[in-house]
Order: sequence, then C-alpha cells, then structure tokens
Amino acid sequence: MKRVIVLGAGYAGVEAALTLHKKLKKEPVKISIIDVHERHTLLTELHEVAGNRVDEESVKVYLKDIFKYTNVEIIQDKITSIDFDNQNLLSESSQYEYDYLIIGCGSEPAYFGIDGMEENAFTLWSLEDAKKINQHIRTMFQLASKEMDPGKRKSYLTFVVGGGGFTGIEMIGELIQWTPVLCKEHNISKSEVQLIVVEAMDKILPVLDQSLIEKAMNYLGKNNIKVMTNSPISKVSADEIQMNNGTSIPTHTLIWTGGIKVNRFIDTLGFPAAARGRGRIEVNEYTQSTKNPNVFFVGDNSYFVEEKGSALPPLVESALHTGKSAALNIANMIHGKPLEKCKPKLHGVMVSIGRKYAVADTMGMKTSGIFAMFIKHMVNVHYQFGIGGFEQVIRYLKHQFTHQRKDDNIIKKHLTTETFSFWMVIMRVYLGYMWLMQGIHKYSDGWFSKVSIYAQKVAAGAADVTAAASQAVEATTSASQAVEAVASASQVVDTATGAVLQGMNLIGQNTPEWYAWICENIIVPNAMLFQRLIVITELGLGIAFITGTFTFIAAIVSIGMNINFLLSTGLWDYWYLVTSIACLGGAGRSFGVDHYLMPWLMRQWRYLVRNKGVKINI
Repeated sequence: MKRVIVLGAGYAGVEAALTLHKKLKKEPVKISIIDVHERHTLLTELHEVAGNRVDEESVKVYLKDIFKYTNVEIIQDKITSIDFDNQNLLSESSQYEYDYLIIGCGSEPAYFGIDGMEENAFTLWSLEDAKKINQHIRTMFQLASKEMDPGKRKSYLTFVVGGGGFTGIEMIGELIQWTPVLCKEHNISKSEVQLIVVEAMDKILPVLDQSLIEKAMNYLGKNNIKVMTNSPISKVSADEIQMNNGTSIPTHTLIWTGGIKVNRFIDTLGFPAAARGRGRIEVNEYTQSTKNPNVFFVGDNSYFVEEKGSALPPLVESALHTGKSAALNIANMIHGKPLEKCKPKLHGVMVSIGRKYAVADTMGMKTSGIFAMFIKHMVNVHYQFGIGGFEQVIRYLKHQFTHQRKDDNIIKKHLTTETFSFWMVIMRVYLGYMWLMQGIHKYSDGWFSKVSIYAQKVAAGAADVTAAASQAVEATTSASQAVEAVASASQVVDTATGAVLQGMNLIGQNTPEWYAWICENIIVPNAMLFQRLIVITELGLGIAFITGTFTFIAAIVSIGMNINFLLSTGLWDYWYLVTSIACLGGAGRSFGVDHYLMPWLMRQWRYLVRNKGVKINI
C-alpha cells in the first residue's frame, strides 16, 4: 500500500489532501495529513478576530469536519525532523513513513533585522497572535482610562500598524470600527485615539492599481488615519518606534505586518532555497522538489516560477493551485501517468478596510465600496463551501452578519435580535391548513375534470360586476370562500359570442397587459394543465407547511403563488403573502421535519461531493 503524507493543514495542505482523496479514493493508498493543530485556520480573516469583529471560532474550521466522509487520516502532532533517505517524518514520540510527501508548513513573520522588532512588536500570523492583539488593545484602553499623565495616556491610545500591505490595511480597518466602541466603554474621547500606518515604500497596497490605492487612501483619510509612507522603521522598544528619518512615535502598540518568510522548520530540511524567495524552496513546473522527485513543496513553502518568468506570489489562490497540482501529480505517479504542469490562474485580490468598505481587482474588474465587500464575501463563501459544505457557509454567514456588535446600527440590531422560532409553529401550521383547504376546494369544484378558468378583459362598464364581487368577498369568512365568491360574482359576457362565461376570470381590472397576454395565449389554451398544477401546488404547500418540510422552499413558492394571484384575479388576501415571508426564517426547524431533514441533506451533499455517491444512514 502506497503512503502519502501531507505535512501542514494550511490552505495548500487541505486542498492537496482533498484532491488526493478525490483522485485515489478507490485505490489502496493511505492518505494522512499532519498538523500541530486540530483545525485549519482562515489566516486571511485573522484581522477580524484581532479587531473584535468576530470571535475566534469564526476562523477555525476543524479538520474532522473538513475530512468527514473521506479516507484522509488526521494526525495531530509536531514534526521535528524529516529523514528523506529513509522516508520518515519524526516527532518527539512517533515516526511516520511515506512514499510521497507534500510539504506545506506555511510562513512566519519576517523582521528584516530591525532592532527590537521581534521582541516588542505584535504580529498577525496566527490565531494566537490575533487573540493577543485583541486583549492588548483592550488593556491599553483600560490603562488610558485611569492614566492622568497626558503623555502616557497619549502613548496608550496610539496604535501603529507597521506595513501597508493587505494585512496591515485590513488591520487598521478593523481598528477604525472598534476603537469608537472602546472609547464609549471607557469614557474616552475619540479625538484622543491615534491610528497610524507606517510603510517603508512610497505607497500602500503596491500591487493594486493606482485608482484603487487612491480610493483606499481617501477612505483612510476620511476616518482620520495617518499614513506615513517612505518611513522605514529602524528601531522598536516597548514604548516607542523610531524611523530612519529620525521621526519617533511614542506608543505601546506596534502591529507588525511588514512581510513574511518561510517557516523556520523548512530551513532545517537542506533543500535549495531560491535566491530572492525568503527561504522558499525551488520547485519545478510540477511543484516537485528539484532534489527529491517524491517530495513536493506547496503554498508559501514553494518558489514556483510561472511560464512568463515571474514567481507565484504568496497568496491563498497560489496555495490552492500548488496544493492541487502536487496532489494531481502524485495521483498520476501512482497511476503511472505523465505529470501535469501547474498552470495557476490568479483571479485577483480584495482588501477589506473594516466591514463597511473594500477595494478589489478581480478578473480585470476594479471595484470599491459595498460591491467590493460583496465580492470578498462571495470568495470566502466559495472557499468555505468547498472545504466544509453548507454547514460551514452557514457558520460563516452567522459570524459575519448575525453576530451582534456594540457598534451595530439600529436596523442591524433589530434584524439580528434572536428569538425562539417555535412561536412560528402555530402560524406555519395555520398557513398550511389554509393552503390545503384551497386545494381541496378547487379539487371538489372540478378543477381536475372541467375547465374552470378563462381570460376575458372586463369592459369599462362592468364596474357593477366588480362591486358585486367585492361585496361578496367582504361577506365571506374564509379565503377559500373568497375565491368562490370572486368566481361566481365575476360572471363576464364573452365579447365575441355574447355568452355568459362561468368560472374564474384570470384578467382583473388591474392586470398588466403583459400578464393578460400570458393568460390569453398560454394559460387558458392549456387550462386543464394549469388548473391541475395549481391544485397540486396548493395541496403540496399545505402539506409542506403543516409538516414543516422544505419550509423555506414552500414559502418562496407561496409568495410566488400570491404574486401570481394579485397580478391576475386581484384576490384581496395579502395575509398569505406576509405570512409566507415570515416563514422564510426557519419556521420548519421547530416541531417540523426540517429539524432533521436539513442537517441530513447537508451531510448527504458533503458525502456526495467527496465520494460521488449517496449513503442513507449518515
């Protein structure tokens, strides 16, 4: 049995392990993924934890959930060395043999030899880093609220982000929104807080188009962020930052995001590193090591040169491409097939500046503001759906949009107020009863056996007929009786034959011309088909709402049916419409089949994606 090990559960490692399962699930191959943690961490979202937008659980995706329904073995251990001659990975207590190895151990902050940086600055490259920053900022506000010395108080309330790249600007964006909340909590004026970005280059976000850089700068300026470009940091102490130009900033908080280098564990492996790759290992066009053909380096550990001659940048999308390529080529080697070149296609970059603003350059389209934020969320949803299915997407959306914050506006506070959904059960069941009665009434009235609908425009002098219909409706006590009253009172004379038309007229006084055309040319010529569809739909909606089965879908259909009635017959009962809207909010999860059915279907989807099959008992 061949043994394939993926070392590291970052973006590249997870992609590699999932791809290996997909390609080798029917082969006698043992696939293992080894990581020091039991989770995959969403590194690109760490600033949200540091800035208190979300809690730490929002950036954790547990490996047992990612690899559920796969044959990937999860090993939580810290590898201390690798014996490439004997093909063993060694930890303090175990060893793991392999035939093929994918290494994706990630990166760590680069300090560039700056005096005091490593000892005194906070970094943002792990969940632990983000939690430390979060707690430190809280501590600074607590100390400032009690400090009487103006100089010390100012230094406590001065927060500096070193580095104007993606991570740095995203971090300062979170502070824009969090610090006013802390000011209010500690009775500190917002004018006392200083937020500063220090960048060694002549501009921030250098990989973006100048137009997007200007938009980002304008947004930062509107929020009183001081951006210091051409200001390399020369020295960092516990209470001060010094720049090369002699400027100094008294502060107790420097969040360093100025660059990364390869994980120091990679340095011990003895592989040739690229000259300008900050420790990244040289690989060929198949992501293979140039030294050992059965060892592949992926993600930030890989110095992969594209066909056009430039090195693949250390981005999430780069990690996904190299991880997938390595896995595909190992599968090809096991199957005796030729290797495939890695041909990455990067779709762009997005930078959020807080949760209300972003800039993005994706597939040649430059956007900013809410639309750019939407793109960023969609990219996150796409990735998390791939590794965790619907369950992970739901968790992400809850953390991002229903997680309550102290700086929420009044609309968000009302929209995200939690309540018990079982109060909706009575309303849901009654709505189902009403729909069921509608269907039963139409069936009893012969909608399955005789034509009961017609389309005839009401003449201008037919006001008396409309009035009679309205009076009949007002005299009824139920929606089903109302339908019957409208049908009987709205007898219309056929303009062509002079005969009195019996049944339900689909064209009311307020029916739009386009809908009247549909009624006349599509629905009425196929009257029996549409009558039966309406009856079956109404009966189905009744059963769905009463049992709480596929309630969300039933609510959508119910809304559509009522809009259809309003466009045609003009039925007066808006109760159906508003009640159906209320049932969109998970009404079937309490005392309904959906409580069991929805989680089961989500598990089925995950199993289907992983194994191309269905498993009933899951």
